[in-house]
Amino acid sequence: MTTAPRRRARVRAPEPVGRGWLNTGGEDVRLADLRGKVVLFDFWTFCCINCLHVLDELRPLEAEFADVLVTIGVHSPKFVHEADPDALVAAVERYEVHHPVLDDPELTTWQAYAVKAWPTLVLVDPEGYVVHVAAGEGHVDALRQVITELVAEHGAKGTLHRGGGLYVPPPPAATELRFPAKAVLTKRGTLLVADSAHHGLVELEADGETVVRRIGTGERGREDGPRPTFSEPAGIALLPDDVAGLVGYHAVVADTVNHLLRGLNLDTGEVTTVAGTGEQWRNGPTDGPADGIDLTSPWDVAWWEPARGVAIALAGNHTLGLFDPVANRLSRLAGTTVEGLSDGPALEAFFAQPSGLAADGDRLWLVDSETSALRWLDADRVVHTAIGKGLFDFGHRDGKADQALLQHPLGVTALPDGSVAISDTYNGALRRYDPSTDEVSTLAVGIAEPSDAVLVDGELVVVASAAHRLDRPVAPGVAAELVSGEAHRVRRPPSEIGAGDLELTIVFTPPTGTKLDDRYGPSTRLEVTSSPPELLLDGDGVGTDLTRKLRIAEGFTEGVLHVVAQAASCTDDPAVDHPVCRLTRQDWGVPVRVTKGGSNRLPLLMGGMDDI
Repeated sequence: MTTAPRRRARVRAPEPVGRGWLNTGGEDVRLADLRGKVVLFDFWTFCCINCLHVLDELRPLEAEFADVLVTIGVHSPKFVHEADPDALVAAVERYEVHHPVLDDPELTTWQAYAVKAWPTLVLVDPEGYVVHVAAGEGHVDALRQVITELVAEHGAKGTLHRGGGLYVPPPPAATELRFPAKAVLTKRGTLLVADSAHHGLVELEADGETVVRRIGTGERGREDGPRPTFSEPAGIALLPDDVAGLVGYHAVVADTVNHLLRGLNLDTGEVTTVAGTGEQWRNGPTDGPADGIDLTSPWDVAWWEPARGVAIALAGNHTLGLFDPVANRLSRLAGTTVEGLSDGPALEAFFAQPSGLAADGDRLWLVDSETSALRWLDADRVVHTAIGKGLFDFGHRDGKADQALLQHPLGVTALPDGSVAISDTYNGALRRYDPSTDEVSTLAVGIAEPSDAVLVDGELVVVASAAHRLDRPVAPGVAAELVSGEAHRVRRPPSEIGAGDLELTIVFTPPTGTKLDDRYGPSTRLEVTSSPPELLLDGDGVGTDLTRKLRIAEGFTEGVLHVVAQAASCTDDPAVDHPVCRLTRQDWGVPVRVTKGGSNRLPLLMGGMDDI
């Protein structure tokens, strides 16, 4: 196993440089303005579910150290749409980012800090030196310990300045809906909408505008009963009548940020928690009683008749779950937790942030947002891909499906003729895929981040999330258009490696006062795969050492290494009967360029300190 010794490298923090600043009242921020404060740089992008998890993880830490800690979000985009300044403004509001954010569209500051993964956290001490770096989720305890040490050290030296931060909230906006996520047509002909940023549900008349009722108080929370609370709810699935009669609720709601499924009785408006613990899944069981299994960011849900259950798009760990409401059980439906695009038997397939589901007979359609892919699961539980090339290819291009491109789609809708409508979110478009011809076309453009669509009386009603409304962008009978748009690739710089032997090293330092937890076996785990699979001649698979010898095949110029690492650590105090334990986990999709003279070493930092 490989760990990095704790050290305080005297590395000056580079000056943050970008296109502009948000949440500062129009003021630019320089490192000199932050002298005397502990500064936490959070490198994120708003498409990334792991980045959204970290935003939530940091909230209590920011509150605890409000007078000494300044968090700076550095938004370094993956997709073209994320580089749009207006889209970033919307995302900062949507996800309630309450700290200054640097707009870094050219990845200038990302590269200055040698960042390799979203999300990455960098701590800078009150004198302007980098002292701690961590990639991925689950680092709050380690950050708390380092910040506590810095506050004590610099308080004693007189180099710590207490006081308020730099956050200036933007003026509030009032709309009937705020960043709606998903919608369904109820049996009474109304539209039930997940009103994400208002943390509730809204029932509308079929016109999509007239409010029938609101379900939820509007406050972020997880209370059940007639006055329920939610936290950024998204997908909604209606249950068959016979199932609803047995379980006492008519709809299942993906309560995304709470990591729960909630049951809704449409007659009374009463809400109950039906699945999940409220804790985010890290490494525990995935099959068992529904109230004892952790979920992670359920983004959409759909009743799938072949499985007689509710399929769940678990964006947070790149899998599909299955909830049986009658048996009250959860199970893994598809996926391995490795982020990527790989078809085959459901439990061996790779997904990348599945975010939209639609059942059509024996076929369960899904969109994978991070691979910009449309895929389906058949009744034999085999995964197929209709559109999509991988983690780093996207665009807006129609035609044959193997050449078509999407950009971070979040929704898919089954149509009566067997085709599907795709809410192509970051292209601002509604697309159509026809399996009978294997053709992709564009139904409408100019929609503000469409995230779902519902068929109402033969007309598609689209959830225009960033416009805070439901739209009808397609006139009945209007033919689809063909778009010959550009293909794009993520601009993130690839790692230059050579063919032949490559040493992969995951650098991890247990937080101060803890040690790797080997009481029940190996404390670390490393899983490596590649796209294409032929890129790796040796070294793929699962092991327990955080250092791995890989062998890169000749004849390839580029590819992606998929790396998933985790480490368990516990309180290092023999006098403590019940030590506090934590699991740190990170997955990387590392783009590589294979060149003559490329490096034979690939270090990836999960937590600790490494050279900038």
